[in-house]
Amino acid sequence: MSAGQPSAGESNATESAAEALASGRLLVALDVDGTLLHEDGSASDAVKDAVAHAVDAGHEVTLATGRSWETARDVLALFGLHPEYVVCSNGAVIMQRDGDGYRRAYVETFDARPVLQMVRPFLPEGGYMVELADGTRLHTVGMDSSGWQLGPAQPVPFEELGLEPASRVVVVSPSHDAEEFLDIVEQMGLHKVTYAVGWAAWLDISPEGVSKGSGVARMRELLGFEREALLVVGDGRNDIEMFEYAGSGGGRAVAMGQAPDEVKAAAGEVTGDVDDDGLASVLLSVASPAR
Repeated sequence: MSAGQPSAGESNATESAAEALASGRLLVALDVDGTLLHEDGSASDAVKDAVAHAVDAGHEVTLATGRSWETARDVLALFGLHPEYVVCSNGAVIMQRDGDGYRRAYVETFDARPVLQMVRPFLPEGGYMVELADGTRLHTVGMDSSGWQLGPAQPVPFEELGLEPASRVVVVSPSHDAEEFLDIVEQMGLHKVTYAVGWAAWLDISPEGVSKGSGVARMRELLGFEREALLVVGDGRNDIEMFEYAGSGGGRAVAMGQAPDEVKAAAGEVTGDVDDDGLASVLLSVASPAR
């Protein structure tokens, strides 16, 4: 289901579509962790400067992240970004600028109870978290020791996780390595949801058909950019749908150098690792003034 309605500002953005295309302006959607930020959450000066150059050149630079809004907004502040829209929670939440802040313009939710009941027998010791439509996050005790960036969250018994519609479910299992975890997830036979497995042993589950790709598609339509004006950069399996959407429409999809092979295969280009500021070279390549 969807929550929220387009504002009057969306029609103004759409009316500028032809002007944006003619000017060479790009819609630049960036993953956060492993793309903008290092593993320890830091950002290099080189990447900060490259982001600023792209913004100064007139491009619309925003985030397309698996993070919830409550942690994504800190990234906007870190880079001095004020985009019209931000894709959060792997496409389940789209935030729109509203005065000095942001509001939830679109939220996709689903009944998380069936998937929680399906997953738990495979990962009985795992940590579980659900994000509700209003951004509230509920988690089991095992989740708070997993290293996941929970932000404001409330611990609850597992049985209370699915009482309200959720925009996503996150499962972590620190006792498994990434390869073991992939094997377990394949055995689950997840259906009627969209899911992605992360670098470590974590699983992100969204409503069926919802992904960073669907979120970027909606954002692009609202802003009035043509598909060939898309530039997306990321490093995770949850970026694959976003890469496929950009590439199939003539846009540019770039994988970070440390990305898994299947992520690189989905992108049209590969840049350097996050530790080598791979994103900076991508952004500097488009940072000439738009005309």
